[in-house]
Amino acid sequence: MTPPPPRFDGFPSDPDSLNRILEWTRTRILQGPDPRNGAQTPAALDAKIGGSITSNGMDPQAAFALFSDVIVPSTRPFNHPTSLAFVAAAPTPASLAFDAALGAAEIFAGNWDGGSGAIHAENQTLAWLAGLAGWSKNAGGVFVSGGTMGNLSALHAARMAWVNAGKPRPDRFRILCSEQAHSSIEAVAQVMDAEVVKVSSDATGRITPTKAQEVLAHTSGVFAIVANAGATNCGAVDDLRALADLATQHGLWLHVDGAYGLAAMADPALRQQFDGIERADSFIVDPHKWFFAPYDSCALVYRDPIKGAQAHGQKGVYLDTLDQAAWNPSDYALHLTRRARGLPLWFSLVTYGTLAYGAAIAKTYEIAQQIADGIENMDGLELILGPQLTVILFRPRTMSAADLDDWAEAQRRSGALLCLPTTWRGEKVLRICVVNPETDPDYVLEVLETLA
Repeated sequence: MTPPPPRFDGFPSDPDSLNRILEWTRTRILQGPDPRNGAQTPAALDAKIGGSITSNGMDPQAAFALFSDVIVPSTRPFNHPTSLAFVAAAPTPASLAFDAALGAAEIFAGNWDGGSGAIHAENQTLAWLAGLAGWSKNAGGVFVSGGTMGNLSALHAARMAWVNAGKPRPDRFRILCSEQAHSSIEAVAQVMDAEVVKVSSDATGRITPTKAQEVLAHTSGVFAIVANAGATNCGAVDDLRALADLATQHGLWLHVDGAYGLAAMADPALRQQFDGIERADSFIVDPHKWFFAPYDSCALVYRDPIKGAQAHGQKGVYLDTLDQAAWNPSDYALHLTRRARGLPLWFSLVTYGTLAYGAAIAKTYEIAQQIADGIENMDGLELILGPQLTVILFRPRTMSAADLDDWAEAQRRSGALLCLPTTWRGEKVLRICVVNPETDPDYVLEVLETLA
């Protein structure tokens, strides 16, 4: 006979456990991560936390110890100043502290009825970003989880704009982009059952507009051009004015993938690199990359948000009570339920001011330039590219590919530097991307001297 379920008397609260969690959070924000942390094998993790989910649970403080003493040390500390691989993170203290409060607030920000205050604040942030791009107050959008979701939502809106305009359906919808486009564009095309048409890039990784024109002249079904504004692998910013001309000439949607690089619009000295973005139809930028916010957050902005709503607005009898005249974030991307993931950036901007953000962007560029200069002047190292924005590609002159891997892994495990290899023009090289204004260029160059 099946025993009756246990009596439920509520989830108990534990003030001591709560205090410990809050104190750990405070210490972590103030002191930062341990750069020696890194991935462990599934077997090693299973030995420590395998079987932790049980019928009767465990002491809350013991449960939190599994997080603080096992889970966190087995993760890469991307927000440490020596983390220069991929495009790392550098959230401000204010944004980290606020993110903890945001979680406790448990705001549903999918529609105005559930999260009007949060949505209004997010929209202030989106308006600031749109203003940096030279767009009017009519622009708008939404914060999504990351660049892939932002690109997918923007390109779905682009295709629906084509369809809604009454244009004939081609044999296959196609997206034009650079060979340096982010991997998410291929992933998005697969989801959309579309085809990616790649155009070759120049020596710096920028798309070649004349070749793009040639491809467009002989390719049917292209409904959107995707421009790079800070290519992940090389930092290249495409010629946005030339691509805007092509988009206008052929009646196409211009989407700017600025997940990493568009943050540089906040620095007046770097803003001119993005001239032409004012003519784009949409762009994305990830606050968790170079805008000093915590994971996960991507700002998707439309110059004409009505086109976003026409593509993404969901219908259902359970949604009939919503105020369709209000700004409902679920109408602007491929989602319905969402947290107010744009608020940590909003809070940090409110706390520090936009001038501080511009200064921090300028500082990271200065750091990248100092590192590039040091590499160029160091015997045994060759500077290949950069800094483009804050990406640097370089290589040791006399080290094999295998030795390069070994060196990078040794630096990672020691906590000295997270600087990993990539491939450029078919050759394995080292790549640095600076997004943390606390990175010490002299220290980085001291570590790099071990390569020479």
